Amino acid sequence: MTQFVCDARLSFGDFTLHSAIDMALSGTTALFGPSGGGKSTFLRIIAGLETRATGHVGFGGEVWVDSASGIFIPAHRRSVGFVFQDGRLFAHLTVDGNLRYAERRSDGGAIGRDAVVEALDLGPLLSRRPDTLSGGERQRVALGRTLLTQPRLLLLDEPLSALDMVRKADILPYLRDVPKIFDIPALYVSHAIEEVVQLADTMIVLADGHVRAIGPTTEMLERVDLQTITGRFEAGALLQAVVTAQDDAYRLTRLDLEGQALAMPMLPALRPGDAVRLRVRARDVSLALERPTGISTRNLLNGIVDDVAAEAETAFAEVAVAIGGQRLRARVTREAVDMLELVPGKAVCTLIKSASFDRRGLIRA
Repeated sequence: MTQFVCDARLSFGDFTLHSAIDMALSGTTALFGPSGGGKSTFLRIIAGLETRATGHVGFGGEVWVDSASGIFIPAHRRSVGFVFQDGRLFAHLTVDGNLRYAERRSDGGAIGRDAVVEALDLGPLLSRRPDTLSGGERQRVALGRTLLTQPRLLLLDEPLSALDMVRKADILPYLRDVPKIFDIPALYVSHAIEEVVQLADTMIVLADGHVRAIGPTTEMLERVDLQTITGRFEAGALLQAVVTAQDDAYRLTRLDLEGQALAMPMLPALRPGDAVRLRVRARDVSLALERPTGISTRNLLNGIVDDVAAEAETAFAEVAVAIGGQRLRARVTREAVDMLELVPGKAVCTLIKSASFDRRGLIRA
C-alpha cells in the first residue's frame, strides 16, 4: 500500500472542487460520482496537468504540491501514468511502435515490454496500426503504453466511456487485473456503477466538488444516504460465492454462498472452485417468512434480518439480511415491513430473481 494525500481546492465560476483525502492506495480505487462533479479535474490535479489548484498533494512520502511552501512538481516528474478516454495513440506507428516508443522514453524499468504484451494479450495486435483496432483494443494498447512509462500510480479517466457494452466486457478484466499484476495502485474515474463493482474494492464518492464518502465498495453500495449519488435503482449488495459445478443439462452454473446453493445461467469458462463476485440489486430481492414451494424462482437463501431502514418520504424501505457472514439487501414497501413484522433478528427467506455474470466475476441481476 502507498499513502496518498490530496487536500486541494480549485474554483472556477460558481463551482468549487475541494478534495480532502488521506488514505493508503492498493489495487484499484474508484472515484465515483455523477457527471460534472469534478472527478476528471481531480485526476488532472494529481497528475500535475492542472496548475491552478491550491493546497497539498503527496504520494508515497513525496510532496508533489504544497502551495504554502511554493512546491509544484511538474507532471513529467511525478511517475504518474494517465490513460484518457480516447487512448491518444500515435496513428503513424504500429502497436509495437507505440509500445517501443514508451519503452525508450522510460529508459527501462521493472515493467518489461514482454510482460505487458502478455498481460494485455497484445501479441496478435503488434503489427497493426491504431486505425485498424476496435475501441477496446485501442484502450488495451494505450494501457500497455502507459505501463511502459514505469508509473508508480495509474490514473484512468473514464477509459470505457466511448465503448459499447460488448467492448466494455472485453476490456474490464484487463483493467481490473493490471494493478495487481504489476503492483501499481490505480485511481479509476467512472460514473457507471457496473464498472465500479467489477473493478474496485474501494470507492471514493465525489459529488458537487466534494468527497462525500470513502470506504469499501460493498459498504458504499449499501449506504442508503448515498443512494442519490450511487443510484437508488441500482442499489444492492456484493456477495462472494464459489463455483461448485457446471450443469450441462440445464446450462446452469451452480454456486455455493455461505453453505447455501445458487444457480445462474451457465458461463462455461468458470471451473469448480472459482471464486466469483455477485452483484444483486435490492429491487430484485423479495422476502418471505417461510421458504416457498411451487414457484419458478430457484434462488432461495435463508437469512436473518439485520437492519430495516424505512424511507419516510417514499413507500419503500431497505431491508438488510445477513446470509452467514455476508449481507443481502431487499427493497420492499413499508407496508410489507409492517405486515411481515420485519425487525432485526427475524428469520426470513430471500428470493433472488435470475442473474447473469461474466467469467471474471461480475454478476449483474
